[in-house]
Amino acid sequence: MTDIENRINDSETRIFKAVFPNTTNHYDTLFGGTALHMMDEASFICATRFSRKKVVTISTDQIDFKKPIPQGSIVELIARISRVGNTSCNVEVSMFMEDMYSYKREKVVTGNFTFVAIDDNKNPTPIY
Repeated sequence: MTDIENRINDSETRIFKAVFPNTTNHYDTLFGGTALHMMDEASFICATRFSRKKVVTISTDQIDFKKPIPQGSIVELIARISRVGNTSCNVEVSMFMEDMYSYKREKVVTGNFTFVAIDDNKNPTPIY
């Protein structure tokens, strides 16, 4: 395995959260903006672990909400580097929903986030 493949594998990030009432909308499901916040956080951690540099989100792409996530669910976010450029990387994030009291689990949200590595002057810098 190459160095970059090892770094991609080592930077995979998994975060678990519970869907509490303060994160839901008036339908008692996870608010879309909160889901995006969680996904951006997981992808930021993944990009930082990969590059070990300062990174900023420059775009999101193709966020697909396949099912509502009811209050009382557990969600797992899995962020993984999907592409590496000179100064940027793409991170694919999958969100899985689990019922707290059964073993039912399904992928319910996916999205792609692009990050650019920056130097101390906030200029793009090589990402690895």
